[in-house]
Amino acid sequence: MPASVTYLDNVQDMTALILDTSGYRILGLLHIVSAMAAFGPLFLYTPLKKAGETATIAKLHLRLVMPALVLMWVFGMGLAGIGEWKMSSPWLSASILIWLIALAVNWFLVRPSLSDESPSATSKLAAGIGVTHLSLVVGLVLMIWKPGA
Repeated sequence: MPASVTYLDNVQDMTALILDTSGYRILGLLHIVSAMAAFGPLFLYTPLKKAGETATIAKLHLRLVMPALVLMWVFGMGLAGIGEWKMSSPWLSASILIWLIALAVNWFLVRPSLSDESPSATSKLAAGIGVTHLSLVVGLVLMIWKPGA
């Protein structure tokens, strides 16, 4: 048996062991929970805004959604480091780009429109929520199927 095949088999065995550790599973759980905290409340924004709870939504967005988006990146980078994924992996690079878009949309589009009552703010909020949820779906596809890995 050639040495390169043995080395490759050993590397694959080690990677399987790394992905089955408690640390990897805990980071994975924290990554998923932070994604739920980052994207879940956005489903409630439109009904809450119609009910006149703009101050509540703004507080929720700044105290839960934005920090959860940042923590999602932190835990995701931890997973990438433990799993020994390369930043040059197309799915990982695309996931980071999608995350940056979601973060920018939430900061520059959703956040300012939460405290504004104008019709244009309502349409900006709807667009921001739509883009954010689209980024969630695209990010999930990238992380589940890992194209190019």
